[in-house]
Amino acid sequence: MHHCNFLPPIVHPTKCCEHHTFSNKVVPHIHPQHTTNVNHQHFEHVHYYPHSYSSYDPVTEDHKFCGKPCC
Repeated sequence: MHHCNFLPPIVHPTKCCEHHTFSNKVVPHIHPQHTTNVNHQHFEHVHYYPHSYSSYDPVTEDHKFCGKPCC
């Protein structure tokens, strides 16, 4: 009869393996914008100065007496 003598096991260091998986993630970046329409109004105040003209012709008189009347 054959007897087997079992010896204590020899444990080797663990061999580490890696399995990589990748996934894409979308990160939204929001950049708000705002447009303001500015409607300018300009009031132009125009001042008028109506001017009228007139004329007149003054008449002057002068009485001269050269000598004296006879009666």
